[in-house]
Amino acid sequence: MNAALTCAIACLFVAAPAWGGNVPAWRGDAGNAQHIAKAPAAGQALAKFHWQMPVDLAPRVHGKPQGEILIHYASPMITAKNTVLVPVKTTANGAFEIDAVKGATGSKIWKQTTDYLLPPYDWLPPLPAHLTTQNRLYFAGAGGTVYFRDTPDSKTGNSGQLAFFGISNYQQNKSVYNQNVMIDTPITADDQGNVYFGFVVLGSTPLGLKSGIARIDSSGNGIWISAGDAANDQEISQVAMNCAPAISADGSTIYITISDGGSGYLMGLDSTTLAPKYRARLLDPVDKQSAGISDDSSAAPTIGPDGQVFYGVVESSPHNCRGWMQQFSPDLAAEGTPGSFGWDDTVSIVPRRDTRPGTAHDYYLMSKYTNYIDCDNGDGHNEIAILNPRKTQRDHYSSATVMKEVETILDPHQVPGEPQGAVYEWCINTAVVDRDNKSVIANAEDGYTYRWDLTTNTFSEMLNLNQLIGEAYTPTLIGPDGTIYAINDTTLYAIGD
Repeated sequence: MNAALTCAIACLFVAAPAWGGNVPAWRGDAGNAQHIAKAPAAGQALAKFHWQMPVDLAPRVHGKPQGEILIHYASPMITAKNTVLVPVKTTANGAFEIDAVKGATGSKIWKQTTDYLLPPYDWLPPLPAHLTTQNRLYFAGAGGTVYFRDTPDSKTGNSGQLAFFGISNYQQNKSVYNQNVMIDTPITADDQGNVYFGFVVLGSTPLGLKSGIARIDSSGNGIWISAGDAANDQEISQVAMNCAPAISADGSTIYITISDGGSGYLMGLDSTTLAPKYRARLLDPVDKQSAGISDDSSAAPTIGPDGQVFYGVVESSPHNCRGWMQQFSPDLAAEGTPGSFGWDDTVSIVPRRDTRPGTAHDYYLMSKYTNYIDCDNGDGHNEIAILNPRKTQRDHYSSATVMKEVETILDPHQVPGEPQGAVYEWCINTAVVDRDNKSVIANAEDGYTYRWDLTTNTFSEMLNLNQLIGEAYTPTLIGPDGTIYAINDTTLYAIGD
């Protein structure tokens, strides 16, 4: 690492304000509605397991010898009082429950099953769930409905079921809606407690529903818009599966991706009415052809402190199956420099000092940076990266100009039987940024969780969780007491001093 980059990283962080109040410590996908993956407190050491619990009671393992789990596991949520809300898959084909446990000990507080039915899938998707700033837990139910549960720190709490098309309409035709309507994205809530999600419609319903985006306000009133109407393009038929909606910092705009099953648009919708505001066709930056949008991906938009929007896509021109991390202005009108990976990644925000009073914050992105050995000319040099979205360099794998690499680091474990330098993949869809400790916590396919020290570009800590196994990407997060949470091999680990 050269001196200029060393200085940049050493000056990377300012002191984070102490976490406190009644706001949840971790609300869902990537921590909050902008998906910045900011830790609420300084992370403890990767020293030992405090406790652990399964997130999958009936995993489906494919292939030999080590196997592979083609599943996306949902992010736990953590309340202000340190109750961890864990989505748990209970059957091989995807029945689910929420387990509420004490963050300090892992002991059970309560458990709630759901009748949620999965949409058609290739890689098994997670249970959509989200904890609002008002401490209300929402989680998906059958027929496109959403359950809620208040006071999640207590054994009992007010609860109910809502439908974006009217709960009375659902109750009159339960079997029809259960068969034909499924939520197919994570749920996201704004600061007022209004929730947003994508849904898929497989057949006819009494109300003529079409696949699209829904909003349910904090009083239980729902509206929706079809994906085709949102894009003003009737070839658009769905919301990208697993694409968690992102919400602008001022709460005015919802960002979500919609597609025809293979390509499509990043959309900006009015947060109150769902009326379309902005639209950007997602294109490969090299050949300017339609970029791919994969339902196997768990990519979701991330919104930077300056309102820039980042979203990962699949390439249409050869790029070692890395995809691209697209960058757009808040109105989606201007396309910025892309990152050189992105198809199954939600980037985290790594802060820097304010450039000047009254100006937008300066920041970096933390990204997964895989190079697949079994695709195109991939060499298996699987990295994670810190990227500067405002500076550029020549891409190593194409003719494109891409975001400047500030730091990159390889997984330290060689894959047996593969060419020299082929290392294990980073099994993350988001990674938590520990601002106080100037580091990132990420887990990998080799069975370890790592602390990546950004001031030295080294792994200052590492902890072996379990035997290595191929699997879909999972999140890392940190609780209000600094406990680190990582999922590997169907298990949630609580880690600390």
